[in-house]
Amino acid sequence: MDGNTVIVPIDGGEARVDVNDLSVRGPVELSAAAATDLGAPGDISVDATRAHWSYPERGLDVTATARDGRLVVDMTGRDDQELAWPVTGAGARDLQLPRGEGLSIPVDDAFWNDPDSGLVGEEGERLQDLTMPFWGYSAGAVGASYLVPTDIGTTLGFSSVDGRLRGTSVHEFSEAKGTGTYTVALSLTDGSPVAAAKDYRALLRQQGGLRTLKQKIAANPDTEKLVGAFHAYLWGDGRTPESMRELEDLGLSRMWLGYDSDEQPMTREAVETATDAGYLVGPYDTFGNAQDPSGEVDNPSSRWPDGVWPGDCVVDENGELEGGFGGRGCYLSSQALAARPDLLASRVTAKVDNGANSYFLDVDATGEVFDDHSPDHPMTQFGDRQNRLDRMGVIGEDLVLGSETVGSWANGVVSFSHGSSTPVMNDLWKLERDKATWGAYWGKNGPATFFKPVELPEKLRAGMFDPKYRVPLYETVLHDSVVSTDRWELSFNKLPSLQTTRALLAMLYNTPLNYTLNAQTIAEEGPRMATMQRFFATIQEAAGTEPMTDFRWLTEDRTVQRTTFGDGALEVTANFGERAFEDADLGAVQPGCVAASIGGEVTTLCP
Repeated sequence: MDGNTVIVPIDGGEARVDVNDLSVRGPVELSAAAATDLGAPGDISVDATRAHWSYPERGLDVTATARDGRLVVDMTGRDDQELAWPVTGAGARDLQLPRGEGLSIPVDDAFWNDPDSGLVGEEGERLQDLTMPFWGYSAGAVGASYLVPTDIGTTLGFSSVDGRLRGTSVHEFSEAKGTGTYTVALSLTDGSPVAAAKDYRALLRQQGGLRTLKQKIAANPDTEKLVGAFHAYLWGDGRTPESMRELEDLGLSRMWLGYDSDEQPMTREAVETATDAGYLVGPYDTFGNAQDPSGEVDNPSSRWPDGVWPGDCVVDENGELEGGFGGRGCYLSSQALAARPDLLASRVTAKVDNGANSYFLDVDATGEVFDDHSPDHPMTQFGDRQNRLDRMGVIGEDLVLGSETVGSWANGVVSFSHGSSTPVMNDLWKLERDKATWGAYWGKNGPATFFKPVELPEKLRAGMFDPKYRVPLYETVLHDSVVSTDRWELSFNKLPSLQTTRALLAMLYNTPLNYTLNAQTIAEEGPRMATMQRFFATIQEAAGTEPMTDFRWLTEDRTVQRTTFGDGALEVTANFGERAFEDADLGAVQPGCVAASIGGEVTTLCP
């Protein structure tokens, strides 16, 4: 103690917490004063490892602890209220944000300081909608990370102050919603662009919250078939035995193949042809939506037996049904479905009776969870998350399970994720609703929305795919746990002008490309796909189940980047620039190329 300052020893120095306003200082400012009026603090009690005090006027109790080299601040709110803290980013050079795979944004970047970027605004983003509940800053050889295990009920917003990004976290204390506690772990880092991700991975491991692919393979050997596999959704005549044989004849050694489980799913013969080739194959399904069976149901996965609609729909705080995605039907309550385990078991069994060995369950592992105000099946968002974990755990026992944009909290029950590689901007949804540009939900051999080539507006190209902003936060945490790809409607063949950049990013991060295929695209794109898959299989064989242990920029303009996996058995260097990069060990890495060093042997791909 030093007056009203609590001094907490942490790795790299000490954190000095001013109990008057919750500002936290050390070698760098970890937080400015809270943006909420706290009132006068009560008495402070201190023992060997922690300090405790309260803010009586707000009904807040606070404990500051030195734990595993971090300052951990635990708060309990006795009344429903909001707290805006920590307030972060002063003196920083770059912001790291786990939107999709991850972004590293110069805090003075004009693009991201513009409100039109969608980052700066009043509402903020729910932490649970990020792929992982943390953020970080770097400033040369020093930085800071912020880990929030209590992500539900917390939002992270950004403002532009004198042309520089500042971040503020806001937590809602609510007894009814189960968000009466709030925990933030603050750390000093070495300033690496992936330092906050390394800190969060360490926390997961310390809490026993990381399950590896090696463990999943031991439990279900089919999971090993993900290693080296590209992913693809099949449509129309791409689902036939002939197309499966064509993929094998092209030399594609590993594939994950999915299909919409409509009235004409893949036949047993087609599935057996795929599995005989060593592929994973499985249906798309969702437990998140129900539509009125007496009307037009636009998605077969939204058709349920009598009684599910509307009885098992989520009910909002006004007593109304929670409308489903795009206003279609309703969101289903996981609490209601938990009372129908036989229904879910029979549904899964029916969808894989063609011999499928995998399953894709949409939305279950994303951040969107619900409070259900139905008196018949009341549920908090925490309960919703646990229900989803429970049912995914059951499905994943026998089938290789994937889900959409898998949050880190679900890594124990899911083996692959479609969407977690994509740092989505809100303008993407507006573009996808423009069917004249994006394509409609019909077509002879698959919906045009998946096959029609699109040129993204510059804003989306920059915010989602510009390599100078991209950083592998998700892979730093989960490369050896969850196989990650881009979203299914952003297939590799959907955005032709971005193919080189996207291929380099995927190979640099050692993650699969995701395609949509029918017989025509297999014929047109198959040879190139096979060439890239052979390179991918090589780097996956070296480190597909190993952690990503390092990431760095090799040039000041960030156009040449390098990743390291495991104990250094694999290094991958990608050149996104316009000039060759000379390296003593690799030689010249040409523009638009990626070089992998495996045990000193160099393999190059120029996609």
